[in-house]
Amino acid sequence: MWIKICGVRDLSVAEEIANVGPDAIGLNFHPPSKRYVDPGLAKEIVAMLPDEIRPVGVFVNRTVSEIESICGQTGLKTVQLHGDETPEFAANLQGFDIIRAFRIGSGESLRSVAQELQAFADLGVRLIGCLVDAHVDGEYGGTGKTAPWKRLAQEWKSTTWPPLFLAGGLNPNNVAVAIQTVRPAGVDVASGVESAPGIQDPQRIRKFVESARQVSSAR
Repeated sequence: MWIKICGVRDLSVAEEIANVGPDAIGLNFHPPSKRYVDPGLAKEIVAMLPDEIRPVGVFVNRTVSEIESICGQTGLKTVQLHGDETPEFAANLQGFDIIRAFRIGSGESLRSVAQELQAFADLGVRLIGCLVDAHVDGEYGGTGKTAPWKRLAQEWKSTTWPPLFLAGGLNPNNVAVAIQTVRPAGVDVASGVESAPGIQDPQRIRKFVESARQVSSAR
């Protein structure tokens, strides 16, 4: 089970997260977000992480040159496209591992996801994962709303799509049920391990990781 803690923006908290041992952390470079992190601080966070924890840069509707510049400053090799970026846009990002985020509402079909994933494949863009978050108008993640778990469980398992990373409304109390229901390749959390918007709680992070590891090992 791949576990990502998103919205890291404090060096001391990052050190505590590293001790807990998730597989990845997310560094948010979307300026309007309460989880935005300055590239200078992000560089320090990346530098202190052990090799087994992958730092992921989260971008929303930035230009290719902006993404390349920030990744160059910070040492990031993995990019999460969490906005309205097209497959053609992703094809211009050379030399990065790419995670594509999709925001899905409770009544939305996965047909548009299928079409976009086919476009990625046609352009030769290999995604290391698809992150599925809840759709909330005007928001790009971190809303605390859950994605349609049962529909994802039914529809994703019958495809040859990239690994599913489940996000949206996860927390230490529901991550086990989410994993049992959806059976994703990974889980991603932001607001669910915060004591206040943008303020991460190391104890909640530890409990989240422990819960996810425990249920995934029992599968």
